[in-house]
Amino acid sequence: MASTQLNKAVQRVGSDAVTKMTYSVWIKRSGLGEAEIFSAHQLSSYYTDFYFNSSDRLQLYSYINSSGAAELVTQRLFRDTNAWYHIVLVVDTTLSTASDRIKFYINGVRETVFNGGVTYPSQGSSFGQFNDTGATLYIGNNPNRTAFSGSMSYSIYTPYTASDASPFGSTDSTTGEWKINTSPTPTYSTAGFFILKDGNSVTDQSGNGNNFTVGAGTLTKTEDCPSNVFATLNPLDNQNQGSTLTVGNNKIEWNTDNKNNFTTLAMNAGKYYWEMKYVITTGGQNAMIGVSKLDTRQGDSYAGHDGNSWSYYSNSGQKYHNGSGTSYGNSWGTDNIIGVAFDTNTRTIWFSKDGVWQNSATISEIAAGTTTNSAYTGIGTAGEFFIPCMSGYDGNKAAFNFGNGYFSTTAVSSAGTNASGNGIFEYDVPTGYTALSTKGLNL
Repeated sequence: MASTQLNKAVQRVGSDAVTKMTYSVWIKRSGLGEAEIFSAHQLSSYYTDFYFNSSDRLQLYSYINSSGAAELVTQRLFRDTNAWYHIVLVVDTTLSTASDRIKFYINGVRETVFNGGVTYPSQGSSFGQFNDTGATLYIGNNPNRTAFSGSMSYSIYTPYTASDASPFGSTDSTTGEWKINTSPTPTYSTAGFFILKDGNSVTDQSGNGNNFTVGAGTLTKTEDCPSNVFATLNPLDNQNQGSTLTVGNNKIEWNTDNKNNFTTLAMNAGKYYWEMKYVITTGGQNAMIGVSKLDTRQGDSYAGHDGNSWSYYSNSGQKYHNGSGTSYGNSWGTDNIIGVAFDTNTRTIWFSKDGVWQNSATISEIAAGTTTNSAYTGIGTAGEFFIPCMSGYDGNKAAFNFGNGYFSTTAVSSAGTNASGNGIFEYDVPTGYTALSTKGLNL
C-alpha cells in the first residue's frame, strides 16, 4: 500500500475522554525509513502519530497545543522486509505507574528498552486527538509523515479498552512462533473498527460500521499474509545498483544496465513456479530471467553471466549460462509474461512465454519430471540452495507475480489452474509445483 492513505473522521463518543485504547496491526515493510502507521490528526499543533521513524525505530509522538505530551521510541530497529511484524500499541493513562501508561508489543512480547528521552502522559489525561471534534484518523499516511510502503493486515482499534496482545495472536505450541488470531476477540466500543481483514476491504468488520475511505493511492489485495509469506524482490540485496522497487517489492525499474536482482526466499527442496511481465521503456530489450546459486551469485553482471546462474534471454530467446548462449526458445519483450518452473530435486528449469512452454516442452511432461525439453537439468549440486534472479536494461521495468495474482497493481486476467492451492497465477501451474512462499516451502 505504498503512498496509500486510509482515513475517516474520528467517531466522537459523547464527552468521554479517551484514557484507554489499543491499536493492533500486522505489518510487512517493503521500504525502510520514515513510514506512517496510525494517527489521529486535528491541526498542525494537535496530532498523535504512531510510525517508523527515519532510523527504522518504532515511535509514538503526541503533540498537543504545540507541546510534546507523550513520546516513546524503541531501541530496536525494524529492518526486516521479508517478515510480518505484529505491532500493538496500548494506552492507559489511568495507571499510577507512568511507564505502564504506554506499552508496545512486538510479536506478542512487550517492548521494554527505549531510545533517548521518554515522555509518558500525565495520569488520567485524555490521550491524543482520539475523541476530538474535527480530528481525522489516518492509516498509512497523514499530513505529517512519509507514507508507509508495504502491506498491512488486521488493522484493529479499540478505544476505551486497554488490552495486551493476546486477543490478536498466540504462540504456536510446536514452533514457538507468534501467529495471527484470524478470529480476534477484542472489546470494541462504538468507535472501534476492524479493517483489512483477509483482503483490501476498508469496510469495518467490528459491526460498528466505522468504514474507512481510500483517500490517496491504490489499495491492492495480496495473498502475502502473516501465515504465508511470499517471495518478493529483495530491497536489502539490491547490489548497490540503484534499481527502484515498488508495489510491495514486486515491481522493478532498472537504473543501470544488466544488473542482477534476487528474491527474499531461496529454495533447496521442492518444485516452484513464478511469473514475470516485462516492459521496455527506453534503450534496448536486454533482459535475463532464471535462477542463481544462493551463495555465489554475481550482482554486478546479468543473469547467466557466470557459471553459477542459468537464464532465458529476451533478445534472442537463447538460454544463457557462464556467459554463453545457445538456441532454446522465442524472443520476448513488452507485455510478454514469462513463466519459470524450477525443480530443485533434479535441479531442472523450464521457461514459458505467454503460457507456451519453450523448446517444445509440455506442461504434462514437466509435471511428470521428464527433463528432455528443459532449458537446463542437473545444474549445481543436490541440496544446494538456489534463488530466482533477473537482470534488465536501464529504464526498463518488470512486474513479478510470485503468487499474489497481480502484475504490479493489475490482477491476472484469468487465473490458471494450480493444484497446490497456493498462489494465483496467469497461466496453469504444472501439477506438483507451487508458489515460492513459506507455505510452499513446507508442502
